[in-house]
Amino acid sequence: MLAGLLRSEEPEVPALFDQVLEELGLLFRPPADPRAAKWAMAYWVAGQIADGYLDPVAGTHLIWADVAYDLGYPEELEPLVHCAHNLDGWEESWGVPFEELNREAVEAAKHFLSKRSAAEAGD
Repeated sequence: MLAGLLRSEEPEVPALFDQVLEELGLLFRPPADPRAAKWAMAYWVAGQIADGYLDPVAGTHLIWADVAYDLGYPEELEPLVHCAHNLDGWEESWGVPFEELNREAVEAAKHFLSKRSAAEAGD
């Protein structure tokens, strides 16, 4: 769609690009409040991990480096940060298959998301 645009249609590119990202489930619009934006990013990244759209290594690293640090390492993110550390430092000598650590990261993301769902249901 974007590749076939005419030069006169170039001003429409940002809106069309956002539309493509939204259709692919990749659009993220954070809240204006910086702290709320970090939490929203954590939930979005965890959702991408849980749904299989984002590699657990990359996703948990994002949560560790770009979210947890800025939020002061809150307890709710600890399991995902733990997974990021394990995945980042994994060595074959540990006797734990890398795939198992990946599965643990996916489960941690799902658990993190379920806690949010439960909290929202209680509101």
